[in-house]
Amino acid sequence: MTVQENTALLIIDVINKMDFEGAEQLMQQTLPVLSPLTKLKRHCKRQNIPVIYVNDNFGLWQENVNQIIDECRGGLGDVLIEALHPEEDDYFIIKPKHSGFFGTQLDILLKHLDVSRLIITGSTTDMCILFTANDAYMREYAIHVPADCTAAETAVAKDHALEILSSTLSLDCSSSSCLMNKEE
Repeated sequence: MTVQENTALLIIDVINKMDFEGAEQLMQQTLPVLSPLTKLKRHCKRQNIPVIYVNDNFGLWQENVNQIIDECRGGLGDVLIEALHPEEDDYFIIKPKHSGFFGTQLDILLKHLDVSRLIITGSTTDMCILFTANDAYMREYAIHVPADCTAAETAVAKDHALEILSSTLSLDCSSSSCLMNKEE
């Protein structure tokens, strides 16, 4: 699969306080993901592929990206916010639960953008990415979950989730380099 027309890049839960049990482990697993995910985002933007952040609400029910970012600043997650700060033309969806589709306008936005293919990235592979990918699968989107652009608290949890996505849903979990041109 290469980045194509009718594709959107979902970046899940990278704007994060990282103030929960297991956050240090998740952060350790997320740091190696920053470079390939940043490159993939830049590639998608050059291809006019919409970038959609799908993020926990942290108890803030207003759909205001700046308020969510401000809530998350000043902690362990600052490095994520700095590396992958949403840009003016990016979309930002606030989710109340694990799936980016549950209780959100994500599906409506994707239909409005005429999206039929999703690249799902971010955190956590074994929870939010797994649930979002499953819901996208149920809605018949073509899906790629690049393994090098996702993270979980442990490598074992990530690998297990990717195995489920690959074997059960038959999703493509190959590296993000498969999505980009050779010159990237």
